[in-house]
Amino acid sequence: MAINIDTFKTRALTALIFVAVMLGGLLWNKWSFLALFTLIHFGCWYEFVKIMKTIYAEKYVQYALYGLLYITLPVCMMIDFATTQNSLEGFKTGAGFDNTIPLVIIFSIWMNDTMAYLVGSFIGKTPFSSISPKKTWEGTIGGALLCVLAIGFICPLLAEIFLQPFAQRQSYFIIAAICAVFGTAGDLLESKLKRMANIKDSGSIMPGHGGFLDRFDSLLVATPFVWLYVKLFM
Repeated sequence: MAINIDTFKTRALTALIFVAVMLGGLLWNKWSFLALFTLIHFGCWYEFVKIMKTIYAEKYVQYALYGLLYITLPVCMMIDFATTQNSLEGFKTGAGFDNTIPLVIIFSIWMNDTMAYLVGSFIGKTPFSSISPKKTWEGTIGGALLCVLAIGFICPLLAEIFLQPFAQRQSYFIIAAICAVFGTAGDLLESKLKRMANIKDSGSIMPGHGGFLDRFDSLLVATPFVWLYVKLFM
C-alpha cells in the first residue's frame, strides 16, 4: 500500500491541530481534562446515535443504549484514572489530579495507529481483516511492536521529569500492549458499524480523520481493559 502524499499532508495537518487540543485538555488542569472528556463523550454519543438510526431505523433506541457500555463507561474510567486514590474531593482541590495513566493510554494508541499506518504503507501486503481492507498483518504487528517498545522505553523517562512515574516500570510495556491489541479491536468494531450503516466516516469534524468515533474508537475499547489491569495488578 503506497502512501498518498496529498492525503498524508491533510491528515498530518489535521492531526497536529488535534494533538494540540488534546494535549491542552489533558495537561492544562483538572477542569480542562473534564471539559475535554465531556466533549469526547457527547461527540461520540451524537455520532453513535446517528449510526444506530441508520442501521436500525425506528428500533434504534434499544441498540443505542449499548452506548452506555461503549462510550460512557470508558469515559468514566478515564476520569477515574485521573482521580488518585479514587478521591473526587481531592480531584476538586487539585491534590488528587493525576493524568499519567490517561496520557500513557492516549500516547500508546497514537503510537500504535501511526506506526501501523507507516509500516503497513511501506511493507504491508497481507490483508488483516475484510472489515477493514486497508489494514495489513505487517502493519498491525509492526505497529504493535514499535508501540510497545517506544512507550515502554520513552514514557518512563518523560514521566520521571513531567509526571508521576509508575512504581512498576513493566507497566508501561503492558499498558502499551493492551492498547495496541484492544485499540485495534476497537478500530475494527467501529469499522464494522460503519459498514453496517454504509458510511465512510462517523462524522466530518476532522478533515482526513473523520468524526469523534473515528478518532476515539480505539480509546473506547482499550480503556476498560487497561482499567482492569490497573485495578487488579498496579
